[in-house]
Amino acid sequence: MSFRDFLRGPASALLLVEFGVEKGLEASAILAGSGLTAAQLADPNLELTADQELRVTGNLLQLLGHPPGLGFEVGARYHFSTYGLFGYGLISSATTGDALALALSFLPLTYAFTVVTYEEQGSEGVLTFATPGLAPDLRDFLLARDMAAGALLLKELGGDDFSLSRFTLRAGPAHECDNDRLLGLAPAYAASSNSLAFDRSFLARPLPQANAVTVGMCEQMCTQLMQRRIARSGMTALVQHYLTSTDNTPPDLCAMARLIHVSTRTLKRRLHDEGTTFRALLAEARSHSAIEMLNDERLSLTEIAERLGFSDLSSFSQAFKRWYGVAPSHFSLRKSSSGVC
Repeated sequence: MSFRDFLRGPASALLLVEFGVEKGLEASAILAGSGLTAAQLADPNLELTADQELRVTGNLLQLLGHPPGLGFEVGARYHFSTYGLFGYGLISSATTGDALALALSFLPLTYAFTVVTYEEQGSEGVLTFATPGLAPDLRDFLLARDMAAGALLLKELGGDDFSLSRFTLRAGPAHECDNDRLLGLAPAYAASSNSLAFDRSFLARPLPQANAVTVGMCEQMCTQLMQRRIARSGMTALVQHYLTSTDNTPPDLCAMARLIHVSTRTLKRRLHDEGTTFRALLAEARSHSAIEMLNDERLSLTEIAERLGFSDLSSFSQAFKRWYGVAPSHFSLRKSSSGVC
């Protein structure tokens, strides 16, 4: 099965429809081809697939004419209450840092299509958003939406004086648009990653509605919900999504297990039951990413090897020969001489 079959609640799709209706669209037009009705989206027990939400998203973009900044505008509506039980767990956490850790542990239960990772760089906390492997219009919209939603959650958790110190985008400025600003901060374009940075001292702030019992209950229920959804859509699909939606070094087995909130033993067993291994999925993802990166003239072969997680250029070259029968340097030359762009 595909990640597109991974289940999610109706709140995000409903938000998209309500946004479109405010812009003068008909709900039925936004939902066309999704197999969903407005009445169904009002049912909190409804579970729809990621593919159905993508169809709703695509319809919204097409009907509105792909206006610049739309993803940032829509993402600014994803308040913590949009996430249901998951959101309740966030505001019940002891500190902003605990809430962030909980959010990253159960990322598949959010409506994000990007893969979000966190690291500390000096005095800053940095959230990085890896672009999903989708058509450019959907990819760019969802990246902007997820980044705006992430900034809003940080603001709602961090308090009124929370602010971003940096906001970066890998893409260049295709247009001038005030909607590109997040929490009043304009992006730095052509950066090495799509990221939000902030003073990590905010993570130590206690949350006013903290309740350890509530957090424990929410975490237990989120774990059960995630296990049920993985069982229905398959572990392979989820792992493939995480491996292909990364702009930097792909996660190893242990990191992948942490991302999807299972033990490494469970991850290996589930993949084995589905007829594959993490090593095979990683090789597949690396081989596809290698071709994409070779098409980026800004990247050297050494940089590509590093981004794909190889120890050195020689290891990458050997792997590439196994995948495609030629060295990556020869592939680049052949591509240039054949006029492939």
